[in-house]
Amino acid sequence: MAGGGGDPKKVVKAAMFANGGIAVAKFIAAFFSGSATMMAEGVHSVADTTNQGLLLVGMVLSSKRADDRFQFGRGAESYFWAFIVALLLFFLGGVYAIYEGVHKLGHVEAPGSPWIALAVLVVSIALEGGSFLVAWKEFAKERGNRSYREALFEGKDPIIPVVLLEDTGALVGLVVALVAVFVTWLTGNAMFDAIGSIVIGALLCVIGVLLARDTRDLLIGEGITKSMRDRVVTLAETTPGVESVRQLLSLHLGPSTILLALKVRFQQSFTVAEVEKATDVLEDRIRAEIPAMKRIFVEPDSDYDASLDRGEDDAQSAPVAAS
Repeated sequence: MAGGGGDPKKVVKAAMFANGGIAVAKFIAAFFSGSATMMAEGVHSVADTTNQGLLLVGMVLSSKRADDRFQFGRGAESYFWAFIVALLLFFLGGVYAIYEGVHKLGHVEAPGSPWIALAVLVVSIALEGGSFLVAWKEFAKERGNRSYREALFEGKDPIIPVVLLEDTGALVGLVVALVAVFVTWLTGNAMFDAIGSIVIGALLCVIGVLLARDTRDLLIGEGITKSMRDRVVTLAETTPGVESVRQLLSLHLGPSTILLALKVRFQQSFTVAEVEKATDVLEDRIRAEIPAMKRIFVEPDSDYDASLDRGEDDAQSAPVAAS
């Protein structure tokens, strides 16, 4: 069961303002210290700030009303921009940081003063920690009774999980940077600074791949989960006049909008008027139980084509039975 729902805009804005300020401070520290790790962290923060701006763009566009061109609305804008964010995190953040680290390994230079870098990193950890707490609280509301893995990687609103993963990556990256800068200063060996940059880059690439994988499924056209299918079938088959659900198709049109198409066998004795009434009752029950199912289409099935049972239609659909 989903939770009460977090506030994605609150999460994104908190992260964007925190990362914007942190990015400026990191670049200043990188300039004075000559640290590759600090430069990688600066690029990381710029990538995060850009990403959060893109997420806001997606949220604004996805809230636009349906029109003649986009007749089901533009809810999938959130998925598209979340996918772009994943690509930027991988390439702008991860690949660049790895390149910078490898470059520094081949051109080892004497480390500069670490104190500005260390001070910036400590302050950045505090600011990023605040942003993480905001994201975590909203994520907890969104998670409800689901497991953490299901809420992170199987949820249909990518905004809060994206920011939470970015903030987690940022905190881990900051700790890595802090250790790298400190050990570099302690040993006088800039190789540790370069290794820190590579580790941060690898971390960003992993997060980017995870986010891209999950938003890809939603962009392609992911349907509802098996547990939700079972809930729909149970609701339908306990509606007076409904004998069985013969076909169920679904599609996430956006984070809070699901399209549901049902082929239902009604009692053979029902008149057209009774079928229409039972259909209205069925739709009302589903919407009351699962508010995200805003687009529901019910087709009466009095002469069911057996080929559908074998999955031979274009949609590769099959009859549904409650488990």
